[in-house]
Amino acid sequence: MTGETRAQLDLAGEQRQRAAMALQRSRKSKKIAGVCGGIAEWLGWDPTIVRIVYVFASIFSAAFPGLLVYLVLWILMPKAPREPSARRAS
Repeated sequence: MTGETRAQLDLAGEQRQRAAMALQRSRKSKKIAGVCGGIAEWLGWDPTIVRIVYVFASIFSAAFPGLLVYLVLWILMPKAPREPSARRAS
């Protein structure tokens, strides 16, 4: 296999994995409700970038639609399942 073909297969596998992953609110990278963190995890982006883009989009859309969209996503997006902890409670 050539390097180019291998890279194409890796990219295709990553796209399939992302498509299979559900859009969920993040438990790890959350500031308010985990909406932007969940979107960032789903896209494979840094959560800070998603938050900055979201704030700018909200400001340039007169803020109200951005807040409304955030509240709707907060309600509609399920919370990511808890990761099993390494130690068990006795």
